[in-house]
Amino acid sequence: MIIEVNATTLLAAAEIHSKAWQDSHTGFCSDEFIKQHTISHQKEYLENEMNDGKKLYMLIKEKPVGIVSIKENTLIENLYILPTEQHKGYGTELLLFAIGQCSETPRLWILDNNQKAYSLYAKYGFRLTGQKHTLSSTLAEVEMALLICTQ
Repeated sequence: MIIEVNATTLLAAAEIHSKAWQDSHTGFCSDEFIKQHTISHQKEYLENEMNDGKKLYMLIKEKPVGIVSIKENTLIENLYILPTEQHKGYGTELLLFAIGQCSETPRLWILDNNQKAYSLYAKYGFRLTGQKHTLSSTLAEVEMALLICTQ
């Protein structure tokens, strides 16, 4: 079941975001920086995202396992699955749901070192657009958009 996150379910979404973000950024972010992304920190972040007009959704199986947000009917962000729940198809389920919520060409940004994310999105038709945001001398975000094939 996928539900829209509200004030009642925000803490569960923040826990997913915190745990998955910390796991996905280990190895290239400092331990100090990773430790800053606590559940309360991520709750405030997600609350601000929602106040900024993003719709946040949560995937619930026996328990909440993943989140995704959508901005302006086109930008997919914050796709995170609990580390213990990965490789079970939940990321795909949320991605396909998010694509279905987009009324314009779905697009997203990923860290250029995130091969797992790139592989998932490419599998479902996303391609690099050439747009890039440099974050540091060793890290950048790259944009991907869903390529629609017409035959």
